[in-house]
Amino acid sequence: MLKKITERIFPFFIALSALSVSASAAFYSISGLSKLFAGAAFAVIVMAASLEVAKLVIASLLYQYRKTLPILLKVYLSIACIVLILITSMGIYGFLSSAYQDTANKEGNVEARIVLIETKRDNVKEQLEVYTDEKNSINEAVSELRKGLSNNKIQWKDRETGQIITSTSSSTRKALTKQLDQAIERQTEVNTKVDDLNEKIFNYETEIVETRIEEGSTSELGPLKYLSGLTGLPMDKIINYLLLTIIFVFDPLAIALVIAANFAFERLRP
Repeated sequence: MLKKITERIFPFFIALSALSVSASAAFYSISGLSKLFAGAAFAVIVMAASLEVAKLVIASLLYQYRKTLPILLKVYLSIACIVLILITSMGIYGFLSSAYQDTANKEGNVEARIVLIETKRDNVKEQLEVYTDEKNSINEAVSELRKGLSNNKIQWKDRETGQIITSTSSSTRKALTKQLDQAIERQTEVNTKVDDLNEKIFNYETEIVETRIEEGSTSELGPLKYLSGLTGLPMDKIINYLLLTIIFVFDPLAIALVIAANFAFERLRP
């Protein structure tokens, strides 16, 4: 009893599977064709939908009346079914490749933004190097001027007493003090500029990280990048091979399941 129930239910599972695969293939194909002919999208949708239904009917017709159909009609319907399979596969390929291209373009835009930010950051780093060198030079100059002020001494011998007298030169002290003030003023300006440049670099680094986090395209293409690095092939070739594998299985499987459903229902007849 259970065996009979299973035998009667299983053809319906086959038919349900055939309809689900066919409907999925039809949806992707119609979507892909409507994008391919975007100028007449609605007309393409109506045409493609009618062709998808006709394809399933042709597959069932060829199986059910395989012995009684005229040879010419059978040949024509077989060719038409194969052509419709190719059209469906082309639509699926267009849909999937368009989805991949959107992701690839998204990542390309992100990478372009990141390259632009990195260029700005590198320019700021070059300016920072110039100001850092100037800062070091000024620090050395300030140190030397301070040493000069501390060592600003002149000596002479008193004619009357014969003693050596040590004193400072006011003119030299004034000159050194003026130079030191100018150096310290410039030192302050350079230090402020260095701090501003360091802040800009930090902001650019933060912007790069935020850009990578906000756009999830890198993680979406992660498996393809891994396969590309593993095989040494460009991602475009890998995705092309993957799409060809899918379309060569997708719609032919739907037609095969339709024929299998016809065969299963035929077995239920007395």
